[in-house]
This record gives sequence, C-alpha cells and structure tokens, in this order.
Amino acid sequence: MITHPDKVLFPDDGITKGELASYYEAIAPLLVPHIRGRPVTMERYPAGIGKKGFWQKDVSKGFPEWLERVDVPKKDGTVHHPLVTDVRSLLWIANQNTITPHVWVSRVPDLYHPDVCVFDLDPSRDDEPDVLRAAALALRDLLEELGLACWVKTTGSKGFHIVVSLDGAATTGEVARFAHRVGTRLVARDPDRLTQEFSKADRGGRILVDTGRNGYSATFAAAYAVRAKPGAPVSAPCTWEEIERGDVLPRTFTLRTMADRVARVGDLWADMRKRRRSLTRAMERIRKMGGA
Repeated sequence: MITHPDKVLFPDDGITKGELASYYEAIAPLLVPHIRGRPVTMERYPAGIGKKGFWQKDVSKGFPEWLERVDVPKKDGTVHHPLVTDVRSLLWIANQNTITPHVWVSRVPDLYHPDVCVFDLDPSRDDEPDVLRAAALALRDLLEELGLACWVKTTGSKGFHIVVSLDGAATTGEVARFAHRVGTRLVARDPDRLTQEFSKADRGGRILVDTGRNGYSATFAAAYAVRAKPGAPVSAPCTWEEIERGDVLPRTFTLRTMADRVARVGDLWADMRKRRRSLTRAMERIRKMGGA
C-alpha cells in the first residue's frame, strides 16, 4: 500500500507519489530482472525534489519482515542494503519517497565479481549533444575493437551509460582496472573533448569518461529508474541506431512517456544476460593498445 499517494514529489509537473509508484508498478516486469539481487541505495525525497533529499544505504529498522536484505561489511560495522526481488519490494522502496534506486554492478551472493561493467559519460555542458553522441559512439567502437558487445541507456540526467555484460569471472578490482584502461585509451584518442579528470574545475569543458561506477560498493542509476529532475526523466535503454541518428538525448524519456515507449520497443536490454562475456581477451587487448 502506498501511503500519502497525493503527495507532490515533482512540483513543476504535478507528479505525485502515487503516480511515481504506479510507474514503478507498471515498469516492474522490465526493471526487476535488471535490478534483482543488486544492493540498492535509495535516493529519497520526502518533501519532493524541490527540497533537499538524502541517500540511504542502510535499512536496519522500519522495514517489513519479508523484505530481503544483504549485509555488507564496512569499516566500522555492517550496512544492511535492501534488495529488490519483485514488484512488492520495488513498491516498498517507492513508498519511502525513493525517486531513484541506485544499484551495484554485482549481485548477491557474490558481490566481489561484477556481472556488468559501466561507463558513465558525463558532459560538463548540456549544449553540445553532437559531442556527447560522438563520444558514446567512439566508446562503443573501442569496446567492439576489444571484442565486447555493449548496451546504452540515457542517464536521465546529463549523459549516457554504456554497459558491458560480464560472465562474473573477473573480480571487482580487475573490472575496475579494465574500465579505467579503456577510459584512458578513449581519452587519448580525443583529448580535446574527453577527460578522466573528475573535478569539474579541471575538465576544461570536456566530457568526463567516468569509470568509477565499477568500484566495490559504487552504484549507478538502475535501468528504467526515474531521476530527481524536473519532468521526471527516466534512465532508459535505447538503441545504438537511435544514438547514431541523434534521436535520443539524456532526458528524452520521462515517467509519462515511458508507457508508449515500452509498448513500441519492449525491453531493449532483454538479451543482455544471454550475451555475457569474459574480460580475459579484452584485458590483454587493451594492455597491448597501451591503456594505462
């Protein structure tokens, strides 16, 4: 049951908590398979996105007995992350005024072997969509040179997420090092427009090739997640053809347009887990290319 369904979470758009929950309930058949078993960090906005929200990793009290959790060791104790396993658990998270579920790149029971590798293209400016599109396509082409298929989704914010599906053999450290080497090679090919400098002050207006999503306990916005931005944009899977044509921008799809989108294209990431790949050869190839 959704409490206070009339609470307005997106004041500029009149989108309520009930509408957000209805979206997550409708999208659950597509979203849950991608999020199932991944520790969740909840990005919560109890007073709506017009007020400051907060991030919650630990669920130690106030949760139903049926909600599955995973205990993750940390320096000073343990974090009890919630897990989304079905529609009911997804709606419980939404009922906490969670706009965006952020998830790990690995799943229980083995959190030390990721099943995806994530690249986050984060532009410094929003007014150069062609540069962002070129960067996404360049990264796709580099990954293909390494023998890896990849998938793309909008972030619902400023950029794109490019994702490689893994067989789970490589460790977190190996995946993180591989991603960094790929980022280094990509930046070397276009240093005037791309960077690995995390600080905006050091980017010089360039697009950040962020590979930090692959570290242990790092997260990224789940596929089909709503973002806490005006218009309720969605982090939505798209096709490489849409990227090539310039049909899709980071905030093209929204909570209110996704029903039509899904009716037309279904789950564009449905075959991702069927195409899991080893990183062994790709790591050797990127080393030979000179990735740092």
